[in-house]
Amino acid sequence: MSKIIEHSDPQIYKLGKQPARHDPRTLQLANYLAPTAIPAPPVSKDYEKKVRKWPMMLNDKLGDCTCACAGHMIEQWTTYAGDPVTPTDDAVLKAYESITGYKPGHPSTDRGAVVLDVLNYWRHTGVGKHKIMAYAAVEPHNHNQVKDAVNLFENCYLGVSLPISAQNQRVWSVPPGGPTGSGAPGSWGGHAIPVVAYDVRGLTVVTWGALKRLTWQFLDTYCDEAYAVLSQDLLNAKKVSPDDFDLETLKEDLGKIDQVNAVAAAVA
Repeated sequence: MSKIIEHSDPQIYKLGKQPARHDPRTLQLANYLAPTAIPAPPVSKDYEKKVRKWPMMLNDKLGDCTCACAGHMIEQWTTYAGDPVTPTDDAVLKAYESITGYKPGHPSTDRGAVVLDVLNYWRHTGVGKHKIMAYAAVEPHNHNQVKDAVNLFENCYLGVSLPISAQNQRVWSVPPGGPTGSGAPGSWGGHAIPVVAYDVRGLTVVTWGALKRLTWQFLDTYCDEAYAVLSQDLLNAKKVSPDDFDLETLKEDLGKIDQVNAVAAAVA
């Protein structure tokens, strides 16, 4: 069974999510959920128990959490699809280098990454030879949408602005004094984590090679971006119903964006 982190030692664990950058072209999950047909998400869902071990993926040495997050999601999807693949450290490092310009041996180039840059690279190039089909923005504080992402696509990619108070918490929660002082959003730094389970009390995420629990209130206070990520391998294995998610319309909208981008690139 995967271990659970009780404390987050800043001397051991690295952060690395740069401030959220929101692009008006980003698809929105709400546009592809059937509001009248889709049932309420289950009270709880768990997509972590089959994964025996979550590797660190260099996030103890580098601020590559945004790429390690992708690696953990690939590991989870392929495990639940029945053909487990764990991206290597080299694969995660290659993505981090390509996206950010990081150069091994030059610490000043280890500056972290913007989540949207990682998602776009993942879609067009792939991480460890695994591409995603699409991603769609989730309203970070809309609990049902976060649950829908996990229920339909087995996880949800989160970007959080961690407070210093999180460094010594067994469960990440809003400190008694609220989001000020050591509890202020971003006072520790930005981090990227995938949600792999949830229940009425909170969520379970993967971070620094292990599982971590956080409360829904922590999500509301410190999450500044969230995405449902669509893996083609997962969709083929899981057969998501069109009654739950309008995949064909999403593909059409994605194609339109790609056409506009291609024209802009040609003109440039």
